[in-house]
Amino acid sequence: MFENIIFAVSLIVALAIGYLYFRDLGDVSQMLISVKRENMIRFIRNEYRLLAIGLGATVLMIFSYFFLDGGVGWLFWGILAILVVLYAFPWIWVHVGLRNQRQSAKYYSIEEARDALSPGSSMLVIENNGIARAHPDSHLLRPHLAGNDEGLDGENVIMTYCAMANLGLGYIPEIKEKQLDLEVLAQHGNNLILRDNTTGEPIQQIYGFRERDGNSGPAMKPWPTFRMTFRTFQKAYPQGKVFLNKPSSNLLLRLFDLATETIFAASIARQHNEAKPLMDNMTHHDERLPTKTYIWGITIGDDAVCFTQDFLVEQGNLINTEIGGRNIVVAWNPVYESVGAWYNDSGKPIRQVDFFGESDQGSLTRVETLKPGMFWHVWVEFFQQTDINRLAENQQAA
Repeated sequence: MFENIIFAVSLIVALAIGYLYFRDLGDVSQMLISVKRENMIRFIRNEYRLLAIGLGATVLMIFSYFFLDGGVGWLFWGILAILVVLYAFPWIWVHVGLRNQRQSAKYYSIEEARDALSPGSSMLVIENNGIARAHPDSHLLRPHLAGNDEGLDGENVIMTYCAMANLGLGYIPEIKEKQLDLEVLAQHGNNLILRDNTTGEPIQQIYGFRERDGNSGPAMKPWPTFRMTFRTFQKAYPQGKVFLNKPSSNLLLRLFDLATETIFAASIARQHNEAKPLMDNMTHHDERLPTKTYIWGITIGDDAVCFTQDFLVEQGNLINTEIGGRNIVVAWNPVYESVGAWYNDSGKPIRQVDFFGESDQGSLTRVETLKPGMFWHVWVEFFQQTDINRLAENQQAA
C-alpha cells in the first residue's frame, strides 16, 4: 500500500510539472494549447526549481516501481514515455534549438554574403560612425540574438529578433551599466520573451525592460535599427558586414538545425501570408489596419505612433510630426528602399532628408525607438492606444 502511494504521488507531481513545462515553454505547443502570459512568466522565473521538483518526482516514481514494487507495468512505462516527451522536447527546443549567438555571431564581407543572399533579401541594419552591420531575416530565424565581442565600432550592441512579430531591434544588453546574460525562452502576444539569467527575470523584446521593473523602471538602451534590402545595403555601406548563420561543423547539430529551421521557415511563411496569427495568443484586436500590415512604430515616453509605407508615399515620401513632445521627421527613401525616422530639433519643418539623415536643416539623429516593418497586430497588442499615420498640425491643415 505504502509503495503504491509513493508511486501515485510522484507520478502525479512529475506529470503535472511536465505538462506545465510543455505548455508554457514548448513554443509550438501554443499552436494547440492556450497559454496565459502570467503562467508563462511564472514558469520562466522558476524554470530550474520546477524542473528539479518534476525530475525528482520522476526519479522517485522510477525508484518506487523498480525497488519498492509500486505501481503496475503498463502504467509506469506509458507515463514514463509521456514524461520523456514533456520534459525533453521543451528543453531541447529552447536550449539547443534556439541557442543564441549574442556573443558568437560571425559577420562576413558583402562579397562573401552574395553567395548566401539574393539582392532583395530583407535586412535589419545597425550603424555607428559609418560602420554598419546587416542581419538578414532568414539568418536570424533560429538564433534570435546576434552579436559578438567586437561590438559595433566599439559599442556593445546586439541584434534581437522575433520572427513572429517580424521585428528586429538593436539593443545594448545592459541595465544600469550591468551586463545581461540574455537567453531566448518563449513568445507571447506574437513577440519574443527573453530571460536575463543574472536575475531570472523575463524581458519582452518590444519593451526592453525586466518584467519586475515595469515600464517606469530601467531598461536596455535601444539602438537605431532600420530595414533595407541587400542590394541597397551594398550601395549605402560597401564596406559593411553581414551576419550569416552558417551550418555547424558538428554533423548532429547541423542536421538538428536544418530540421529546426525548416519548421521555422514553413511556419513563418504562414505568419506572413495568412490573416490570422499563426499562434493566436493575442489579447487585443484592432481593425484599424489589416492584421498583417507592416508598420514602422515609434515610442517616446508614453506616446506611441505607427506609420505605413503606403501613407508615406502618398504624402510625398516625407512627413513632419510630433511624438512625445519631440518633433520627428519620417521618410521613405525609394533609392535605398528604407523607411527612416529622425529627431528634428531645428525648430523648422524638414522639407528634404536623405537616407543618411542629411536634411535641409542640417544633420539629423535617427530615432532609436523605431520598430521597423513589424506586424500591426503585434504592435497594437503592446501599444493599444497608438495613433496611426500622425501628421503635424500644419500638415493636417494643408
